[in-house]
Amino acid sequence: MWIEVGHYAAILALLLSITQMVTPMVGIRSGQMAWVRVGRYSAFAVFLLLSVASGTLIHAFMSHDFSVLYVARNSSLSLPSFYLATAMWGGHEGSLLLWAWLMSFFIAVAAWRHWNTHSVSMPWILTILGAVTLGFLCLVLLLSSPFERLFPIPMDGRDLNPLLQDPGMVFHPPFLYLGYVGFAVPYAFAMAALITGQAKDEWILATRRWTLFAWTMLTTGIVFGAYWAYYELGWGGYWAWDPVENASFMPWLTGTAFLHSIMVQERRQMFKVWNLFLIITTFSLSLLGTFLVRSGVLSSVHAFATDPGRGMFILSFMAVMLLFSFGVLVWRADALKAENRMDAVVCRESTFLFNNLFLLVGAITVLLGTLYPLALEALMDAKVTVGPPYFNKVFVPIMLGLLILMGIGPLISWRRAAQGQLKKNFLVPGLLALVGIPIALLLGVQHPYAIVTVMIILFVGSTHLIDVQRGVAARLQAGSHNPISAFVKMVARNKRRYGGLTVHIGILVMCAGFIGSGMFQEVQTVIMQPGDKVRLSGWELTLEKYHQVRKDNWTATEAVMHGVREDGLTVSLHPQKRKYDNHEMETTEASIINFFWEDLYVVLGDRIPGKGWAIKAYRNPLISWVWYGSFIIAAGAILALFQGRRFKRIQGAS
Repeated sequence: MWIEVGHYAAILALLLSITQMVTPMVGIRSGQMAWVRVGRYSAFAVFLLLSVASGTLIHAFMSHDFSVLYVARNSSLSLPSFYLATAMWGGHEGSLLLWAWLMSFFIAVAAWRHWNTHSVSMPWILTILGAVTLGFLCLVLLLSSPFERLFPIPMDGRDLNPLLQDPGMVFHPPFLYLGYVGFAVPYAFAMAALITGQAKDEWILATRRWTLFAWTMLTTGIVFGAYWAYYELGWGGYWAWDPVENASFMPWLTGTAFLHSIMVQERRQMFKVWNLFLIITTFSLSLLGTFLVRSGVLSSVHAFATDPGRGMFILSFMAVMLLFSFGVLVWRADALKAENRMDAVVCRESTFLFNNLFLLVGAITVLLGTLYPLALEALMDAKVTVGPPYFNKVFVPIMLGLLILMGIGPLISWRRAAQGQLKKNFLVPGLLALVGIPIALLLGVQHPYAIVTVMIILFVGSTHLIDVQRGVAARLQAGSHNPISAFVKMVARNKRRYGGLTVHIGILVMCAGFIGSGMFQEVQTVIMQPGDKVRLSGWELTLEKYHQVRKDNWTATEAVMHGVREDGLTVSLHPQKRKYDNHEMETTEASIINFFWEDLYVVLGDRIPGKGWAIKAYRNPLISWVWYGSFIIAAGAILALFQGRRFKRIQGAS
């Protein structure tokens, strides 16, 4: 019965999303705010109804209600409760419902938070977001219903995909969706500003934290996915330029460009059309990611569905949104001329402009590499694969240029940079970058890209230290008593700036991890029997035994290995090959020992009759730095989120 309650709640939510979309327009036409208020209350009701719908689906999983087709396909009696509670987004239908529920939550918050401050834009914001919600609810209820009944009722379910029975599934999809859906709110504000002719700075100020929140969630979701792939897929890496990985990376790139370019609009009233273009593109790429994952056009470990009808619906929906958004942008472009022009080529505005161009070219590069195989297959019936060789060759130089700009930006002046100032600001960082060449060679780094990256890390790190040092010195001159209190006051006063610099430091730490794990990874593939040994750069690994392990709904063959490092440190590793009760597919469970400088990573492969088991042992230098960098990025983004709207007044006064 409860699932019917959820189904009816979702249907009511669909009807109310139409109300949310239509009544604000009636209010604008008639001049009666009561109609707009109806749209607002409808938004609140949609959120409550979708909460009920989502709650009943989770209840169906927890109570093993296999009369619900979606529950029968994605759970079983033996599935641990931890995964039962989160299996809602383990399949196509439930994850779309989660998408719609998150969307309704954000709309309710926006309608509550901005009702008094954006009375002119609010009717359009409610209408646009209502249209997006309506599109996804149509997809949920007409083509991908998680409420469909199954008869006869099976005694047990098929179980959740074994690859999804992992903590990564609990965190990775929700964070990714928070990012995708979060960009819808700035998009709606931008469209409302365009339509009402108020596309100056107010929509930027209103949505800055929305955008930063969505970017932070998307970043966290991508990193969770990379870490999940690292320990679950058993190939020793974390990013394979998989098409669905690329689908999440593209809105991240354009969203990053938007976060930088809005600073130019706030400070210099420039890039107005460009900023609108970027936020429309970012949200469109979020929809494209949804289409790629759910249309069945991609073969990927992430792909959810193979139903062309669903793919066509999402593609049509995306096409309508794109035509509407860019049509309005072209219609209003003449009214959005910049109030200022660039005074010189060498200035901070130029740094942001090139930053944006690098990020956009990077997004186009990834888009071409992702869609080219699909287009070739559709037009010429030919299958090609575009993998790491293409992306590394094209994308890495773009990112190196971007890193250099990251070091220049904080120390270069707005409007015009004098020659003497450039020498004063960049002489020491430039010299330190040159010192990076012998340091890299001494560390054994020989690849040109890796040497350049070491130089850039030193350059960017030193420019950021100089920036902080000057800020502290200015505070001390202004009366602070000691450097620590001066530093704390400086950061507290300008959280956005120092949050951004912290994010940059996190990216540098990640880059060091990319170099270490990408250039210096060591691999040994051997067939081993108990008592055999394998050496791996300072480590000696001994296979002690194989045995069977049983837990919850799986059985595993587990290898027990003893590792000894040159300095006498000992570790124990337990790689597994798991077989789940209701699935034929076997999964590998890598055994990973994390250290500050390296990871020891062992995978149990297939059994070789009469010879033993295949073992793959990796030594991954600095790979933990990728995760440490992501923590620093998250800390910086959270710090920047605490910056309120008073930031503009502070800047105006300075």
